Amino acid sequence: MDVVRGAELRLNERARAIADAMVRDAPLLRVAASVLDGGARLLDCGIDVPGGLEAGRLLATACLGNAGEVTFATADCDGLRLPGLQVRTDVPAVACLASQYAGWAVKPEGYFAMGSGPLRAIARVEPLFEHLGYSEPATGPGVLVLESRQRPDGAVAAWLAAKSGVAAERLTLLVAPTASLAGGVQIVARVVETALHKLHELAFDVAKVVSGFGTAPLPPVAKNDMRAIGRTNDCVLYGGSVHLTVDAEDEVLADLVPRVPSSASRDYGTPFYDLFKRYEWDFYKVDPHLFSPAVVRVTNVRSGRTFEAGRLDPDVLRRSLLG
Repeated sequence: MDVVRGAELRLNERARAIADAMVRDAPLLRVAASVLDGGARLLDCGIDVPGGLEAGRLLATACLGNAGEVTFATADCDGLRLPGLQVRTDVPAVACLASQYAGWAVKPEGYFAMGSGPLRAIARVEPLFEHLGYSEPATGPGVLVLESRQRPDGAVAAWLAAKSGVAAERLTLLVAPTASLAGGVQIVARVVETALHKLHELAFDVAKVVSGFGTAPLPPVAKNDMRAIGRTNDCVLYGGSVHLTVDAEDEVLADLVPRVPSSASRDYGTPFYDLFKRYEWDFYKVDPHLFSPAVVRVTNVRSGRTFEAGRLDPDVLRRSLLG
């Protein structure tokens, strides 16, 4: 699969520009920048500082390698109106899967976080990159977003430098816990990414997806990270809506699209926190087909036809977000 047909998007350089702007506006964004032992730069977006919505929007944009746009908007979920966001990208396979997808388990001794962002396209330690025809060199900067309540230290940065080949002093790490304003925005902004990943899991060539647009409601901040995992997932599973433009055969799409939305899963219909608890907090016990937007529309550029599947579920959202 040649996702970008040889184009060099420089996602890490683009994401570093976002981080530079966040440092300049740190007091306004309520984030804090520091330098770790070894020279890596750290931006705390919600652990020891309040962070905020705009910090979350920029965090999500950095996750995309600054190859897409995240904006705020009201989300209307069949009459349930909530704060929400919109995401769009014209390089969805690269921005969403080679960069934004939280597929890197960062786990040096004594630390754990899920890593997303364009440093993944340098390190390429995940099996997913065997299928994505995209990589970036280790000679430039590296940017990684960490979902964690624990601040990384110089030892974590050194571990990342060894895995990626990027010198520690050229690394920028951004961190926010799930139960934070910025963390909630960053995670829900994966609404298009979840559709791309589901297509990949269904053996569809994601290089055929030429643009992606998605909306989803934003969760109220939860009292702890486990509750926040439930709320952020529910915003996508029961309130997310994605419209993709693809270049494929109508016959393929007619069979494929009904299998993409979250409602195609046997685990659909239960707030994610309750489902997660039922499975004893083990993600691997959850049906992997659940992780997808509630509604998926796919327009084929070859025929002009649009295929649609799924449904919004405001009742589950009320129970999860407002109960």
